[in-house]
Amino acid sequence: MSLKNKLNRMKKHIIREENEEKDTKPLPLFEDSTINLAHEESWIQNGTTTYQVDGDYCLVREKRYSILHKHGQYAFKDLLKAVKAWQSFNGEHPLSTKGLHPEDLFFFDTETTGLGGGVGNTIFLLGHGRIVGDEVIVTQHFLPQPGSEIPLYHSFLSKVDYTTLVTYNGKAFDWPQVKTRHRLLKDHVPQLPSFGHFDLYHGSRRLFKHKLDSVKLVNVEKEILGFERKDDVPGYLAPMIYFDYIDRRDPEGILQVMKHNELDILSLITLYTHLSFQLLNVDETSTDQEQFEVGRWLEYTGNKGIAKERYENILKGSKNENYEAMHQLALQYKKEKNVQKAIELWEEASNTSSLRIKKEVLLELAKLYEHKTKDYQMALKKCYELVHLLQYSDSEDEGKVKSSLEKLNYRINRLVKKSG
Repeated sequence: MSLKNKLNRMKKHIIREENEEKDTKPLPLFEDSTINLAHEESWIQNGTTTYQVDGDYCLVREKRYSILHKHGQYAFKDLLKAVKAWQSFNGEHPLSTKGLHPEDLFFFDTETTGLGGGVGNTIFLLGHGRIVGDEVIVTQHFLPQPGSEIPLYHSFLSKVDYTTLVTYNGKAFDWPQVKTRHRLLKDHVPQLPSFGHFDLYHGSRRLFKHKLDSVKLVNVEKEILGFERKDDVPGYLAPMIYFDYIDRRDPEGILQVMKHNELDILSLITLYTHLSFQLLNVDETSTDQEQFEVGRWLEYTGNKGIAKERYENILKGSKNENYEAMHQLALQYKKEKNVQKAIELWEEASNTSSLRIKKEVLLELAKLYEHKTKDYQMALKKCYELVHLLQYSDSEDEGKVKSSLEKLNYRINRLVKKSG
């Protein structure tokens, strides 16, 4: 397209009357004679149509899956079970769908021309998936050239009816990018609606960081969800493939990027199901460590009573003592002023737990014996044990050990005076 034609096309949007209605229509294939798309047949074979706004267009691809389709260890119908389970949850949680329906969840992912933020980073693919009836429908809006963002966002926003966004690190990256690009086009496209947002990245970090070196989605898929990609295009190559498409107009590479984006969206459905099953204690195969991490997450989000039940269940059902759960449960008893219960658990943990937990436990015992039971000799004993651990520990840096010993010496001197 010549520079003159580009300027004329932009001019229409700049001088358009405020109340003028856009001439928008989805085109079933590529029947409009003004659109001359290279490799048209390949696009059609991959389920792609066009969406036109005032003579400009974007490409829209749709893929449908049966709700019985299995992606990893879960079928998509398990999402319905997860949402139903949330309805009887009596607490508050950032992933709770209480009061929502499965159709309200909008699984969303983007592909961009760079990994950084700001105006210079362009979104060239907007992908989303939803449950509609007995299907999962994945829809992708593709930017065929950098100057066509108006039809891209118009097709995305005018056809989407969503209540809650589900993303992977979308709060920090995907949606801020959408807002940035929308701000530049807001006079020409529908408004951004308000909505809830479930970001599964943070939940994955909480539950899986103890077993994964990296919680990238592809790692979570393989190690947690039971899904491994084959012949997948790495996400970091997407910008180069897009620029190559702009130069050569061959869709082979970009269709692979679309497949990558599609798998991301499907994995969000499976991951939300898995996280919900873990949080709601639906998954009977979860390990003690996973249950412990769930308990800590529930406690962090204010569900202390439910977290306490999880810790107690771990200690009842575990063949091997889970000292982390024991320590967290003792902290709960301490907050409830059940001093004796807390002391019993901490005394047990102080004998055979790991060095890290043992140091925390000995300090907690020293505090309780000094301030609650007034048993100063026992408090001194725990302090001396802790001093010994700190002096012969190689795991702490020197400055931290010195600071801890200074505080302990102050406590010991106070206890000596109290005990006479």
